[in-house]
Amino acid sequence: MASSSLDGPDRAAGKSESRRQNAKPEDRDESELLTVPDGWKEPAFSREDNPRGLLEESSFATLFPKYREAYLKDCWPLVQKALNEHHVNATLDLIEGSMTVCTTKKTFDPYIIIRARDLIKLLARSVSFEQAVRILQDDVACDIIKIGSLVRNKERFVKRRQRLIGPKGSTLKALELLTNCYIMVQGNTVSAIGPFNGLKEVRKVVLDTMKNIHPIYNIKTLMIKRELAKDSELRSQSWERFLPQFKHKNVNKRKEPKKKTVKKEYTPFPPPQPESQIDKELASGEYFLKASQKKRQKMEAVKAKQAEALSKRQEERKKAFIPPKEKPVVKPKEGNACFPTLGMM
Repeated sequence: MASSSLDGPDRAAGKSESRRQNAKPEDRDESELLTVPDGWKEPAFSREDNPRGLLEESSFATLFPKYREAYLKDCWPLVQKALNEHHVNATLDLIEGSMTVCTTKKTFDPYIIIRARDLIKLLARSVSFEQAVRILQDDVACDIIKIGSLVRNKERFVKRRQRLIGPKGSTLKALELLTNCYIMVQGNTVSAIGPFNGLKEVRKVVLDTMKNIHPIYNIKTLMIKRELAKDSELRSQSWERFLPQFKHKNVNKRKEPKKKTVKKEYTPFPPPQPESQIDKELASGEYFLKASQKKRQKMEAVKAKQAEALSKRQEERKKAFIPPKEKPVVKPKEGNACFPTLGMM
């Protein structure tokens, strides 16, 4: 009984110490918990983590365009060699124009088939093998952004895609340096390979460019963020006050329409019925004339028009014979007499 009574205070003291130890992480600053230590790297997935392997076989296939057939045929042995290191089979079907990857009994990494699928997708989107094989690394990801359906007008789409590339690829190169990603613009897609944070920024810039926001604004923001990330004190603070705020200005060349439509006042009564030809003849008295009289009136009206046109033509011809008005000759004054020239002297 004495031993049990002595053990009681010791147990209570041990519980209080354990509570203090558990309470320590809560007392820490949130910035310390959210930041990743420098030099820390996630350990690689090895066979010891999954010694029994996979239960089922998984496979993915993708099609490739005709112009990629020659390149894929040349680099396919290198693709097979890279995938065999992870125990993944790869087949190239030139008849159907497809690439297939599938797991084997020796495959131990369950996520490697997803990376192999991304590898053949990147190869189909005109990415070189040297860049596409980086996707098999653990700290590298990829993103294939579809931009074909974002802009309806074909000419506008080509202009905005060229704006993303820039003159001689300068805009794309600046984006690659700021995000540490490899970017490939091909057809209706933009392929990017790099770290997760960089891929998020690349997607934002690409989508903004297709929405008619120039990439130089996002590049300027990325440059400021890159400098702010170097300061350890600012990591846990908000960067809103440092980032530039760009306002969208849409200035119309013609604010007012050329043809202004004036709305008429609403009246519940319908408009008056227009007069017919018979009503007009009745009002003028022509309706009661004989056919010969009507014919004579028409002939007189035609002759009057012809006489008026003839008089206008004669006036136009006579204008050529009217002499122009001469300017009055200004006589020089006696005080402004011309001096004799040197030759005369």
